[in-house]
Amino acid sequence: MARLKVDGKEIEVPDHYTLLQAAEEAGAEIPRFCFHERLSIAGNCRMCLVEVKGGPPKPQASCAVGVRDLRPGPNGELPEMFTNTPMVKKAREGVMEFLLINHPLDCPICDQGGECDLQDQAMAFGVDSSRYHENKRAVEDKYIGPLVKTIMTRCIHCTRCVRFTTEVAGISELGLIGRGEDAEITTYLEQAMTSELQGNVIDLCPVGALTSRPYAFQARPWELTKTESIDVMDAVGSAIRVDARGREVMRIMPRVNDQVNEEWISDKTRFIWDGLRTQRLDRPYVRRNDKLTPASWSEAFAAVRDAVSRTAPDRIGAMAGDLAAVEEMYALKLLMQSLGSRNLDCRQDGAKLDPSLGRGSYIFNPTIEGIEHADAVLIIGSNPRFEASVLNARIRKRWRMGDLPIGVIGEGGDLRYDYELLGAGPETLSRLAAGEGSFYEKLKNASNPLIVVGQGALTRPDGFAVLAKAAKLAMDVGALTEGWNGFAVLHTAAARVGGLDIGFVPGEGGRDVAGMLDGGADLLFLLGADEFDMSRTGNAFVVYIGTHGDRGAHRADVILPAAAYTEKSGTYVNTEGRVQRTARAGFAPGEAREDWAILRALSDVLGKRLPFDSLAQLRAALHEEYPHLQDIDDIKPGTGEDVARAAQLGGEIGRAAFASPIEDFYLTNPIARASAVMAECSALARSGFKQAAE
Repeated sequence: MARLKVDGKEIEVPDHYTLLQAAEEAGAEIPRFCFHERLSIAGNCRMCLVEVKGGPPKPQASCAVGVRDLRPGPNGELPEMFTNTPMVKKAREGVMEFLLINHPLDCPICDQGGECDLQDQAMAFGVDSSRYHENKRAVEDKYIGPLVKTIMTRCIHCTRCVRFTTEVAGISELGLIGRGEDAEITTYLEQAMTSELQGNVIDLCPVGALTSRPYAFQARPWELTKTESIDVMDAVGSAIRVDARGREVMRIMPRVNDQVNEEWISDKTRFIWDGLRTQRLDRPYVRRNDKLTPASWSEAFAAVRDAVSRTAPDRIGAMAGDLAAVEEMYALKLLMQSLGSRNLDCRQDGAKLDPSLGRGSYIFNPTIEGIEHADAVLIIGSNPRFEASVLNARIRKRWRMGDLPIGVIGEGGDLRYDYELLGAGPETLSRLAAGEGSFYEKLKNASNPLIVVGQGALTRPDGFAVLAKAAKLAMDVGALTEGWNGFAVLHTAAARVGGLDIGFVPGEGGRDVAGMLDGGADLLFLLGADEFDMSRTGNAFVVYIGTHGDRGAHRADVILPAAAYTEKSGTYVNTEGRVQRTARAGFAPGEAREDWAILRALSDVLGKRLPFDSLAQLRAALHEEYPHLQDIDDIKPGTGEDVARAAQLGGEIGRAAFASPIEDFYLTNPIARASAVMAECSALARSGFKQAAE
């Protein structure tokens, strides 16, 4: 720790702090453009100037000077710095004047207007006039893809975007070329950026040089209602803010959550919002004469009642999709039990995970934040870059800290960090589990080894055997110690862990997804389940409860329109087992209703009335049966015994190579497939990101 004085106030801070961090610890406000807590220090905007007592007779850049660089006074007095002296004030005014020499007067038409750091700091630290009357320079706009819009004349060369793409995203797609007045930020070849995290440069840009292309000229920030919520595009559960005008979502922004997503979100999370308003199911439909026709709620419920009445209970099945909240899965589970059916499954991709083994067998036990404590990583059957982009950035962050051997069994590809490709399939895992190979020694010698098992290894027929091998390996290399559980299952579906937590799996003698398909059921309830081959439903009567006119709706005999994740308060559990909750940012379109309310009303018509009349009553029953689901933002940890039970599963392992379940990062769910922005990104990715500049 180091002691110093800031504006006469004595404070104690860690000795690795910069003067800027020390000043903020003392409560002083320091303006900055280039400094960012999660990026390396550039020290090139000079806005954070302070005066150091006994130092050089000029202001110092507080972001680039450490408290350990300060010297005590001649008689041992504490080092002292000032943030509000006349020298500092004049220096900041001078810096601001220089920054505004070439900055255009775009405020009325700039999308950053109202949220612009340059505006705010010019008001607080600048002067009310300029002494420069020469012509302003102009810079040609660059094409860097369909997501980020550039107006580079506004750029102040803070290089935040350059440092983000290089350090966090892991690909040097932006850089600064030229010198002096000719300096400019560019991709040089002016091709689309390829990173799945590129949208974060919009938040980082302190001026309007990089803005959201889909959001351009849509709304002003003061028009929007801001709702804090949770993302469901993957299983990470990133903290987001949904900005809506009326009932329309206008944009999605990240919130800071150091335990999950820090302050980054993936492009799919950020730009999905246009899919929330297109291809929506806004009224019930019933199939008549092989054609879906609009119907009233009572007609739709009557059609379901007739189908249920002529179907034996053991021929009725239910599947939950990837975006379903815990509340509606719980309601559907109760409804199925009241109908006498044990055929239910939340694993529509056929993942071999069993909640009876214990929670530790299917969650990311070391937690996302815990990745930073790992000292060896093995990734089995997963491509975290596409399956969990923000979590992948956390692995890269740990890799950049140094000395992190990473091994991959599976497809490989560009993961944005160096790794050793050990093999393609289960045979490599078997050899590793048998203690063979140099990477086994690296895991064995590590204090905190991390074994990541992806869905590409678990959705296969031999998934349980692969899970057992991975769990055995984790135990053999010492990944399960008193202070560390390094066995981690990486999910791709936001609903999966919550579904497993409440036991939305076949009961005794019940059928799983494979058993319900191919003639195994005569009546199917699909709770937003779209990610499987609908032709396998055969002649079954399909009741689809969902939001978009996607695969499930096309196959359905009855459609019951539901609310999307931004239109309801719902509980989700992320891949590490963290209980989270979305908040309603708007209302569902037309006659669409929240899923649990649909199921409650349907149960009345079926004569199997569910024991709740409100969301509060439903949650009370849910929390009584599963108490950990009421602890929002908490994780009920799994145990080593759970992993040990998984290790004892055994079974025959196949020979086919592991393959990631994500075929197209941009089109993984019904909302994404309804989004024009995601469709454009997908087409661009398939073409190799080589679209010509506009």
